[in-house]
Amino acid sequence: MNVIELFKHLLESPSVTPEDGGIFDFLESYLEGFTTVRIDCEGVKNFFAYRKYGEGKHLCFAGHVDVVPAGEGWESDPFVATEKEGYIYARGAQDMKSGVAAFVQALKEAGPFNGTLSVLLTSDEEGPAKYGTLEVLKYLKENGMLPDAAIVAEPTCEERFGDAMKVGRRGSINGIIEKHGKQGHAAYPEKATNPIHKVAQVLPHMAGINLDEGDEFFSPSQFVITDIRAGMEVTNVTPGKLKMMFNVRNSTKTTKEDIEHFVHKYFKEMNYTLKLDQSAKPFMTDVNTGIVQTLDRSIERITGIKPKHSTAGGTSDARFIAEFGIDVIEFGVRNDTIHAPNERTSIDEVTKLYEVFADVIQNY
Repeated sequence: MNVIELFKHLLESPSVTPEDGGIFDFLESYLEGFTTVRIDCEGVKNFFAYRKYGEGKHLCFAGHVDVVPAGEGWESDPFVATEKEGYIYARGAQDMKSGVAAFVQALKEAGPFNGTLSVLLTSDEEGPAKYGTLEVLKYLKENGMLPDAAIVAEPTCEERFGDAMKVGRRGSINGIIEKHGKQGHAAYPEKATNPIHKVAQVLPHMAGINLDEGDEFFSPSQFVITDIRAGMEVTNVTPGKLKMMFNVRNSTKTTKEDIEHFVHKYFKEMNYTLKLDQSAKPFMTDVNTGIVQTLDRSIERITGIKPKHSTAGGTSDARFIAEFGIDVIEFGVRNDTIHAPNERTSIDEVTKLYEVFADVIQNY
């Protein structure tokens, strides 16, 4: 198989979270010369394969084979790789079987390498992500096999292939504030404590406010209110409680504790409770590390474009890899149709992504 034939094979292996569509069984035989470790946990299938060529550094390529449900609005079968006008259409074409095909083919064809090459894949990135990449990393740590550097082949490019790579990601902190009052009759507001009126006074100081100034890599961490609800949907009763939900996509400059202090600053005179959940921590890989510089040069050699270093977007499994002290970056095809009907990737992008990864292996 060449990289495009491999890509089509992966696309036609239905692998909606948490299924792997038989891909891991296929890869076990496809990656000849690699030692395979299968780590299944709570119904989630995980795959790790490695090959030691020498005593040098350990470079890992990571990602996921699971995809979101196809949904409606497709012009072709979402689990048949449909080629049209230089593009291949199927669920997972961008997110992220293009990346998996590119690095698997590059690893299969890798020549001598002064170190260890490996691949880490899960079937649960699009789901809860509790028993996927994190479980593999725990195993690798316990067995002294953690990589020095990792490339996650998530779709990162924006307008043109090669224009952006991720050197970090913002964290994500979800919060719920409950403001307690005293329910009453709308005609006698003096006998009640209306939490809506109380919260309305502080909203201008909180809604959409930047909690830090950001920097050259991170946008400011913003307090984004996502939901406010109270009352019984009647006009003659004031509510006894208000619930407000919010999210902060935080940079490395804002912590969970900072958000607690921010909320308390405006709610300290009120009877309230606060629940915070940090689903992802922010991370940043030093742009002067070897893997960033190597990937920079490889992208420019293959595409003629010098990529920008970005931290935009949501979260990915790179956040778990970073927590283990591994230099991790992300690079893949364009991301303009991810999770959408008629998801597609061009044959040219997949081919060039494979060439970039092959160049990285040769020069890291």
